[in-house]
Amino acid sequence: MDVKIGVADSGRELTVSSAATPEEIESQVAASLADPTGLLTLVDDKGRKLIVPSARIAYVEIAPSDGQRRVGFGVQG
Repeated sequence: MDVKIGVADSGRELTVSSAATPEEIESQVAASLADPTGLLTLVDDKGRKLIVPSARIAYVEIAPSDGQRRVGFGVQG
């Protein structure tokens, strides 16, 4: 799963690729948002941890991973 997290007062979003199911990620996000002083901790496919303070989370987008990494330019048409 690809998870994008919008952080308040930041023009960039954080992106994590995770092996967790959408339901597991949604549960983690809901639990962290229930406590304004809490933290959202996600682990990516490579075992790295991403920790975001709950109060700074603007939005969370959960989407299936496309499975392909695109490199370079392509021509469609």
